[in-house]
Amino acid sequence: MTAWVQRFLTALRARRNVSEHTLRAYAKDLGEFAGFWDKRGGEAPSALSRTHVRAWLAHLATRGLARASVNRKVSALRSLCRYLREQGELQGDPFLNVPLPKAERKLPRFLTGAEAKTLVEGGAPGTAWTDLRDRALLELLYSSGLRRMELARMSVPDVDFYSGTVRVYGKGSRERIVPAGDSALKALRAYLAARPRPSDLGPAAPLWTNARGRRLSGDGVALLVRRSAKKAGLLKSLSPHALRHSFATELLGNGCGLRELQEMLGHKNIGTTQVYTHLTLEKLRDTYGKAHPRAEKPE
Repeated sequence: MTAWVQRFLTALRARRNVSEHTLRAYAKDLGEFAGFWDKRGGEAPSALSRTHVRAWLAHLATRGLARASVNRKVSALRSLCRYLREQGELQGDPFLNVPLPKAERKLPRFLTGAEAKTLVEGGAPGTAWTDLRDRALLELLYSSGLRRMELARMSVPDVDFYSGTVRVYGKGSRERIVPAGDSALKALRAYLAARPRPSDLGPAAPLWTNARGRRLSGDGVALLVRRSAKKAGLLKSLSPHALRHSFATELLGNGCGLRELQEMLGHKNIGTTQVYTHLTLEKLRDTYGKAHPRAEKPE
């Protein structure tokens, strides 16, 4: 099984739209399954059946893992099984008629408008080029609702100051154009004017650079957000995704349609976008109570 797992990971690496993060997760989860398989006898992968899948699910249940972690491991195994069938090593689908745990729909963490303003205005108060970078980064995350890797992969030509938009490459290398607010564009101009001249000035010149002049990584973006939250005096443990959720919540709460929000967030399925409807339910009730003539509470 271990050899087939390595072949599968090699095949995944050949696909240009698979991120390193996904590869690491698959390697970890499938490595665990290969160890589990070996302990149960280590037969050829062609012997993989529904009995083994059920045993794997039972094993995961005893570990007290979060439902999202279990689903991720199940997804990795299903992808491996699909690859084994494509290679002629496995006949049939061992997941057929096996009940799987349902995905847990958690409401995403987000900032209120006041908290987002505090973060953006107080998270990078200095005038050094790195402070201007951090301010521009925070402004763009909140203004355009980008994922951290989408932000990190941006190059200088991806910002169109004339149209007030940015071009990003999301999951599966899907390209989309997203509006950027005036505050974000102003902060970007100040940052680009102040930062040291980068060594790479070509069309792929990184938009975000670290102190060594290299492209800022996704982990680097996350670190800057946490550091900025601390500077701004926010007690919440923040990630770049919190600003993405704040962006979505603000838009939906102020009249943006679900389809338009889906397009701006780069969600492949609208079901992913619908989680934000839960966040605006309280505001909807308040609006209903003020606007509907039959909504008054009896005295």
